[in-house]
Amino acid sequence: MPWNQNGGGNWKGGPGGPWGQGPAGGGGQQPDLEEILRRSQDKLRQAMPGGIGILGSLLIFLVVAAAIGYFGFTVRINPDERGVVQRFGKYDRELYNGINFRWPYPVEEVTVIPYTRQNRIEIGFSSGASGPFGQVRSPNRSEESLMLTGDENIVDVNFSVFWNVKDAAAFLFNVRNQGDSLDANSNVKAVAEAAMREVIGQNEIQPILTKSRQEIEESVKGLLQRTLDSYKAGINITQVVLQKVDPPAEVIAAFRDVQAARADQERARNEAEAYANRVIPEARGDAQRVLQAAQGYREQSVAEAKGRTDRFLKVYEEYQKAPDVTRRRMYIETLERVLGGMDKLIIDEKTSASGVVPYLPLGDLQHSGQAGGQR
Repeated sequence: MPWNQNGGGNWKGGPGGPWGQGPAGGGGQQPDLEEILRRSQDKLRQAMPGGIGILGSLLIFLVVAAAIGYFGFTVRINPDERGVVQRFGKYDRELYNGINFRWPYPVEEVTVIPYTRQNRIEIGFSSGASGPFGQVRSPNRSEESLMLTGDENIVDVNFSVFWNVKDAAAFLFNVRNQGDSLDANSNVKAVAEAAMREVIGQNEIQPILTKSRQEIEESVKGLLQRTLDSYKAGINITQVVLQKVDPPAEVIAAFRDVQAARADQERARNEAEAYANRVIPEARGDAQRVLQAAQGYREQSVAEAKGRTDRFLKVYEEYQKAPDVTRRRMYIETLERVLGGMDKLIIDEKTSASGVVPYLPLGDLQHSGQAGGQR
């Protein structure tokens, strides 16, 4: 790699500058300043056949000084990166997006950390041909995925963990792996697998397979974050996703039969509850209707009895005031009720000169009276 590149594509920046790489940056070849000056003078002589002169020498000096100042005393940090500065090996500060000043090595060393990059770890399976550090992974990894539930059943769990860096300094000093590598996937993977086994061991297999997936994801995420924070790893867990939760392949057919039976049981229970929810309100409605009808009849009967009692008392009071008049009125009212619906024929004896009762067609009179009443 040329000495004037900061290694933006690598986890480890190139802080060496014109004085060469530091111990952690690799053993690059140190450039010879005299050789650079000599070549620059030769090129300038070719461009200026009349000689370089004082102005040319000054221009060469300024160009070399600017190059040394830029590549030796500055470092460029991308928007998705953080630069951790170590001064004589001790943490000093962090550098953010843009061109930042730094002292050249060995005074200060800058390590560039990819700060916002989303990292993914697959546990129990592999969606690609290779895994971390380039080794080939098989699609199914039973040694990672088989876990024991709280009711002593075995479940096959495949899940993914997404993480990024939240503290560049803590990540650099507490998660350094395999020499100079800053890859934390193996650390996060170990903690995530332990957290998932703990959460699975606290739950029974039935809710794990059916309704508790989201709760398990949240529990594992919280436990994983707390564990990494206790290690001061500087890592933020953004998401835990369960890809597959199944019984082991050897017994999956039996588990499916059990699931089908439980589904039938649940369906029958739901149908029974639906029938009960339909019949019970109808019965309660009928009972309420009968009860209200009985209450209405009772209130009506009581009211009628009270009305008749009040009427009798009123008549009795009037009877005490005028017995003869009251008796006569009661007699007339009784005759009116009794005879009001009867067919009556009134014969005036005075209209007959003789004492013979005249012939009267009573049946015809009754039929004519009924016909007249219908009309």
